[in-house]
Amino acid sequence: MFMDFLRNNSIAAAILTVVRVYLGWQWLTAGWDKAFGAEPFDASGFIQGAIGSEEVAEGYPTYHAFLENFAAPNAELFSFMVAWGEVLVGLGLIVGVLTTAAAFFGVTMNFAFMFAGTVSSNPWLLLLSFFILAAGYNAGKFGGDRWVIPYLRSKVFKGKMTPKDQQSDKSAA
Repeated sequence: MFMDFLRNNSIAAAILTVVRVYLGWQWLTAGWDKAFGAEPFDASGFIQGAIGSEEVAEGYPTYHAFLENFAAPNAELFSFMVAWGEVLVGLGLIVGVLTTAAAFFGVTMNFAFMFAGTVSSNPWLLLLSFFILAAGYNAGKFGGDRWVIPYLRSKVFKGKMTPKDQQSDKSAA
């Protein structure tokens, strides 16, 4: 019943629009200075701090190994990905284009930050993002997804949709 409300109700879509824009603004402002600031963003200190944390090493040994053996040697790439990832997640959520993809990548970054030992606002953003993910298309209904998703379904996924998907696409438009 609650899932039906989240996924199909116009009132839920309006509430989710407010949540989506709030989340988008949080991500956009977090990434803006990293992407466009006077000094280039450098995640190597954050990565080294997580590698040096006993809690991370003991609690998440696989993630610790990933940070130590892959992220640290590629800190410049990770700095770029974090800065632009935050900006793009923010923009996607604010304008409501590829909303569930933006929320998914936001959730992925939130988990990465939390596994590294940072709490900050990540649990709050994570909780709100789960509502966006659960709502699916309805979360972007009052945004660009209203036009982007039907276009993608008709042009990119043409002939690859099940009859149920095609019916829900017609009712969403």
